[in-house]
Amino acid sequence: MSNLIRILITDDHVVVRRGTQALLATEPEIEVVGEAKNGEEAVAKALQLQPDVILMDLEMPVMDGIEAIRRITASRPDARVLVLTSFATDDKVFPAIKAGALGYLLKDSSPDELVRAIRQVHRGESSLHPTIARKLLQEMSRPMQKPPTADPLTEREVEVLRLVAQGRSNQDIADELVISEATVRTHVSNILGKLHLASRTQAALYALKEGLASLDDADIV
Repeated sequence: MSNLIRILITDDHVVVRRGTQALLATEPEIEVVGEAKNGEEAVAKALQLQPDVILMDLEMPVMDGIEAIRRITASRPDARVLVLTSFATDDKVFPAIKAGALGYLLKDSSPDELVRAIRQVHRGESSLHPTIARKLLQEMSRPMQKPPTADPLTEREVEVLRLVAQGRSNQDIADELVISEATVRTHVSNILGKLHLASRTQAALYALKEGLASLDDADIV
């Protein structure tokens, strides 16, 4: 049972929730542990149920998905949120990623793409629909509003950043570099702080922009 990926589905349309639940029921390693029909319910159930992955719609009554992501990640920094929405506009994509979403998938994605994204996010990897990845790459190509700190990345932090861009989990990075997972977490935190970034997804995109990783190596889609 410990190998199960426990899912919370958040969407204001009951048909979508039921359809997603029926789809995921065919995957033996995935268990839907709860549903929420708006962001407020999602925040409460994320704390109550402690799901491994939270599927989050963005346009919902009472509280939208972006605010829900902010509140969930504020109380649970390790929460893994996968946005599942119909919207690919800049005013949805960038705030959702900045709020802490680890993945962003459009509802026209195939069932296989959804299951793959859930597994990636569960492993702590970024998972972005190709349309979203292109938008974020374009955004990252613009001048940064707030430049990195004067304190440059250390050689080890650059190594960690490259591995983050490859979609490697903290444990994988620790094994690769023969250091503890706690040390990796510290390095990742320092990288985000120095670069004024909010998430591993943004760090991966920064590595692409600066030539520290290539699209062939990166695992953000």
